[in-house]
Amino acid sequence: MRSLTDQLTQYAQYHRDPRNIQTHLVGVPMIMLAVVILLSRPVLLLGAMPLTPAFAVGLAACVFYFLLDLRYGFCMALVIAAMLVAGQWCAAQTTAFWLTSGIGLFVVGWVIQFVGHYFEGRKPAFVDDVIGLAIGPLFVLAEVGFALGLRNEVRQAVEECAGPVRRRVGGPAS
Repeated sequence: MRSLTDQLTQYAQYHRDPRNIQTHLVGVPMIMLAVVILLSRPVLLLGAMPLTPAFAVGLAACVFYFLLDLRYGFCMALVIAAMLVAGQWCAAQTTAFWLTSGIGLFVVGWVIQFVGHYFEGRKPAFVDDVIGLAIGPLFVLAEVGFALGLRNEVRQAVEECAGPVRRRVGGPAS
C-alpha cells in the first residue's frame, strides 16, 4: 500500500487550482454523504445495532484511513460516524425523502466537482486511479487541516512533489 504522502501527492497533482480545491470542500462531502444515505438501506438489526451496507463500507474506509495515518484515520472515523448517523436518519424517512436526498446530494456534488475540474483544466484523479474516490475525502480533511496550520510536515511533503497551490491569474485553467 502506498504511503499517506504518496496518496495525497498523487491526488494533489490533479488539484492545484484553488477554485478546484474550494469546490472539493463542498462537493466531496456532499457525494460522501449521498453514498452513505443511499447505502443506509436495507437495515439489518443485530440486537439494537443497525447494520447497513453504509456501515460495512464505512468500516472498510476507516480501516484504510487508519492504515494510512492514525491521526487522519481518527478524524475520518469521526466524520464517517456522523455521516452514518445522518444517513440512518434519512433512511428512516419515507422512500421518496431517502432517495431524493441521496440522489440529489450525489448529482449536485458531482456537478460541483466537475465545475472545479473545469477550472483546473484537468480530469478528476479517480479517472486514472480509482483509489482517488477514497482519497478525495482524506484530501479535503487534509486541506482543511492545512488551512488551520495543522500537519505542515504533510503539506510540505505533498507540495514538494505536486507543487504549491497555484495563484489564480485569469481564465479557467490559468
